[in-house]
Amino acid sequence: MAIHDQPGHGWTVVLRRQPARMIEGRPEGGYTDAFEIVCCDCGDHPDLDYSEVSPELRQVRGPYTVADGIAAYRAHVGLLHPSAPAGGRRRERIPADPV
Repeated sequence: MAIHDQPGHGWTVVLRRQPARMIEGRPEGGYTDAFEIVCCDCGDHPDLDYSEVSPELRQVRGPYTVADGIAAYRAHVGLLHPSAPAGGRRRERIPADPV
């Protein structure tokens, strides 16, 4: 039996398009042109509307343009996990060709 006690089914931080509003944990009224960072490690929850989170979490959430959101996401993940590669991907080393 798998238990998912973490919101978002395993992710802890995400850059997502900002919903117009959240009602009972679901986006209502479509989405805005802005993006937001939701970080469960900071105490945020993806089911909460922007208006329902603390001022500190609103500073993390944004809103951002897509380009600014990507930069803020990378910076935020770097603060939480300094050893993780930027962008969340593992980079593989390609061995040099033998001479």
